[in-house]
Amino acid sequence: MIHVYFEGLSIFSWQVITLLVVSGFLVGVINTFAGSGTVIGYSIFILLGLPAPIANGTTRLGVIMQTLAASYFFKKGGALDLKKGTLLAIPITLGSILGAQIAVSIDKEIFEKIVAVLMFIMLGIVFYKPERWLEGHASSRNVPPKWWHYLLYFAIGMYGGFIHIGVGIFLMAALVLVSGYDLVNANGIKVYTVFIYSPFALAVFMLNDHVDYAMGLISAIGNLIGGIVASIFALKRGPGFVRWVLIVVMLLFALHLLGVLDFQ
Repeated sequence: MIHVYFEGLSIFSWQVITLLVVSGFLVGVINTFAGSGTVIGYSIFILLGLPAPIANGTTRLGVIMQTLAASYFFKKGGALDLKKGTLLAIPITLGSILGAQIAVSIDKEIFEKIVAVLMFIMLGIVFYKPERWLEGHASSRNVPPKWWHYLLYFAIGMYGGFIHIGVGIFLMAALVLVSGYDLVNANGIKVYTVFIYSPFALAVFMLNDHVDYAMGLISAIGNLIGGIVASIFALKRGPGFVRWVLIVVMLLFALHLLGVLDFQ
């Protein structure tokens, strides 16, 4: 366990615990709606003194909790295709293990700049054909995934294992533009596949001592509550609302990666 202090405060002080739970809640809400909310938790962990590689591993504890809760409520609301979600989770999980292994030893700054560029590209896609995000394509859901679909999801899983920040956006884009789901149903499969692969990625970080369990578990309380609240709200408001949340989050995340906005 790593003992972290911020301005003389112990990690177990009520101020730090409150900060971790509240930020965890925001992460759970944003991640469930769209993705990249992990950037908030990542920044808070670094602010409290965790080295970036350990912050990267520690975030996975909360991710598991929020996606567990969200998967349950999406399934309960009829917005989760378990069969297809499990099928897609296989290449995603394999990719995440490789990505996590790379993450424990490689510098990620250049990769983050590439991701920022991709965020702006996806923003253009959202504005260019918004009906594809709102309605999806029912016919695509009945077509078995092609071989290159599995490669795509493997690559997304590798990115998720590497840093996780923004992986939900990549999954949402693939599930809508490739697999034909609207945003609500894509959200259901997204949180479920992330729930499946996250323990495997977490195991890699644990084996390399890249996890602070105290901070991660405290923050995970907020993640769990945020995942519950957001999944229920997303089902009620529909894909139109989620689409605009996605646009705002993508823009803020891209600006953060480019150094225009600093959340720390």
